[in-house]
Amino acid sequence: MAIDTATLETQLSEAEAALHRVMTGDSVTVVGYEGHRTEFTPVDESRLRRYIQSLKRQLGQSGSGSGSRRVIF
Repeated sequence: MAIDTATLETQLSEAEAALHRVMTGDSVTVVGYEGHRTEFTPVDESRLRRYIQSLKRQLGQSGSGSGSRRVIF
């Protein structure tokens, strides 16, 4: 099931706001997506960053250049 662009953009915005709250010391941040509820704590920062990168990939936004690259022979 494909998710429309508007939904992905909303999810990305919420996830980036959640990362900001985690980075500024809020103890728990809750993000809802696709009917799921996920709580992120500072320990889960890397998981939240991966989620943001996943949303950006789905939206076709280029990343910062970091991350895995597909190798083609």
